Amino acid sequence: MLATPATVSLTRARLPAPGRRWISPRRLLCRDKREKMERTCLRKGNSSLITAKFELKPPPYHLDWKQSIQEELCPAIRIFSESALEPHMSRETLEYHWGKHHRGYVENLNRQIGGTELDGLTLEDIITITYNKGDFLPAFNNAAQVWNHDFFWETMKPDGGGEPSGDLLELIERDFGSFERFVEEFKLAASTQFGSGWAWLAYKANRLDVGNAVNPCPSEQDKKLVVVKSPNAINPLLWDYCPLLSIDVWEHAYYLDFQIRRADYISIFMEKLISWEAVGSRLEMAKAQVAEREREEERRKRAEEEEQTPHGEATKMFLESIDGDDSESE
Repeated sequence: MLATPATVSLTRARLPAPGRRWISPRRLLCRDKREKMERTCLRKGNSSLITAKFELKPPPYHLDWKQSIQEELCPAIRIFSESALEPHMSRETLEYHWGKHHRGYVENLNRQIGGTELDGLTLEDIITITYNKGDFLPAFNNAAQVWNHDFFWETMKPDGGGEPSGDLLELIERDFGSFERFVEEFKLAASTQFGSGWAWLAYKANRLDVGNAVNPCPSEQDKKLVVVKSPNAINPLLWDYCPLLSIDVWEHAYYLDFQIRRADYISIFMEKLISWEAVGSRLEMAKAQVAEREREEERRKRAEEEEQTPHGEATKMFLESIDGDDSESE
């Protein structure tokens, strides 16, 4: 039998160790604010260079039912009493997954990029650079896992599940045949991802992966939804896809609640936890980004044509002048 990993209790994290003096909530809040500012903006010596540090983002829903009351008294205190996602995802899983694993990725990433050329870049840029065409640089796994987990928590909501609506549902029905067929395909991808990894619904603008190539027959049908799975920390950003929905199938995401029953975890996620509003919003953003990229490519193409036009006209005039000289000499 597999040993159950120890959880990190964020409730006990604020209690003083034996023999140490108690710190009042007000002083604790002031200290936390000061430390947060120091982590976020560190000046190196007398240089004007500012070092940006990534922070652990909380999910976009209350982690427990007492949180809203506690934050009014002291925002630095977060007590896990009952997870907003229960009974579908337990408080213990959130403490262990968000409070330990996600936190660890953030802290490790900050240590890895501190003082390097990656310091100050966006998380997406760090992921792309450190992917290094599959030959990962040291910061890749932590950077990608920070992004993946931020995205994963924002994919869920209390009382989630159900079915999407609007443009999202129309695209799902167009590209998968029906919503039910999409659910089957997504579950299959998540359940058959060998070992640790992720399953995704992504928006794919069907572009050829060649620097000087342009899709010869672009159409709206090229912009489609796809279900993909990825190992470890890999995500669809690396394939130039726009992620819309994800499920974490690393064992730490579900073991405390479901043990080895990954299929049950996937079903509960689909039926009770997905925020289709968040997925629909991401689709609109993805479509807008793709449209802007197409406009930018069109502007670039016109600019290149304009640069070539004067040269072409000059060549034509030169050739015409030569023909004129030859006729006069005859």
